[in-house]
Amino acid sequence: MSSQDIPEENLPAEQGAAHGAVKVADEKNPFADPGLPPHEHRIQDIDERAAKRSERTVALLFTVSMLATIGFIASYVAIPNDKSIYVFPIGHVSAMNFALGLTLGVALFCIGAGAVHWARTLMSDAEIADERHPIEAPPEVRTKVHADFKQGAKESGIGRRPLIRNTMLGALTLVPLSGLFLLRDLGTLPGTSLRHTMWAKGKRLVNMNTNQPLRPEDVVVGSLTFAKPDGLEETNEDFQTEIAKAALMIVRLQPDNIKDKRELEWSHQGIVAYSKICTHVGCPISLYEQQTHHVLCPCHQSTFDLSDGARVIFGPAGHALPQLRIGVDSEGYLQALGDFEEPVGPAFWERG
Repeated sequence: MSSQDIPEENLPAEQGAAHGAVKVADEKNPFADPGLPPHEHRIQDIDERAAKRSERTVALLFTVSMLATIGFIASYVAIPNDKSIYVFPIGHVSAMNFALGLTLGVALFCIGAGAVHWARTLMSDAEIADERHPIEAPPEVRTKVHADFKQGAKESGIGRRPLIRNTMLGALTLVPLSGLFLLRDLGTLPGTSLRHTMWAKGKRLVNMNTNQPLRPEDVVVGSLTFAKPDGLEETNEDFQTEIAKAALMIVRLQPDNIKDKRELEWSHQGIVAYSKICTHVGCPISLYEQQTHHVLCPCHQSTFDLSDGARVIFGPAGHALPQLRIGVDSEGYLQALGDFEEPVGPAFWERG
């Protein structure tokens, strides 16, 4: 329905006036301003029933967005992450991913569609010509901007149409919740899992290279051996998680060279066991200097003295390497006498 179908008495007063002064180009003024065509009013401008229909449409779109956001959250909570469904013509896809993508897409689309429909049918569409002005903003320009803003807010109808305003605010408030729920994909909270490892009383020390339990005679003075807990295999689903906490360095020193009293008590015949995980940022330590009994982290050069409680003597590491108390079992194999007494790795977990 166009404005030509509306009786003249219902048309706004400016309908009959030209929207811009049209000038004809001539020899003196070849670039005359052609002006703007006469403004044609929309049906919503002259029929309040049509405006109400548009208002309800916009509100419906915002409401659907809210429902889709709620559906997104419900899908994330209720659908198992290993469930799959068949979707033609895509094939078998993850049910959770499909539901999340569909609901979030609908939520965002409806907000955009509602805003566009609101602007095209209810906000003022009058074209206003404005003169170019310098970049700086003198006081009168700032005053004009503020006035234009107030005029635009008035013409948008946001004050007169609370249904649109409230549903839009509801949609914009709910849709960010989708991002908050996605944070759960970062994984479960660590709880106290980072404070404990697989080491426990009676757990044998297994050579990482040979995959065989270690005896005291297998470790010679000046050697560096890497060990893992008995029962931890590379085929285990949680191998990487557990070895990142339980990786061990085994070094044999002359008992007379051990300066720290507790280190000597927790050793066996000069064999000491320390965490392989650097206390700076968690890199694996692999460099050992026999004469000084120092171990070096290759990432940031943190250096620890294994003859003095693995204290830090250089580099950015925050504290000494945790020591594992060891002994031998009835069959003569090296075994742990408990777990580490402090969390392995960076100092954050001690403070956390």
